[in-house]
Amino acid sequence: MQEFEIGQKVRLTTRPPYLKTADSMPMLRPPTLVSVGEEGTIVGRNPGGTWSVRFKNGAYLLDAQYLDLL
Repeated sequence: MQEFEIGQKVRLTTRPPYLKTADSMPMLRPPTLVSVGEEGTIVGRNPGGTWSVRFKNGAYLLDAQYLDLL
């Protein structure tokens, strides 16, 4: 599993089957809200090895397999 640091810029490399919001009460959202190649910022690490990533239209929980460091 790839390790990131808070504040690093990342790019979405593949679209997950769904997106989970990085809110206190996460909700499932359609994967089309974030485009492949869109850049975001790591804002935190969560239990289970997921990362909170802030994109221009919101923050989502993503596994490292969907992200690439810029």
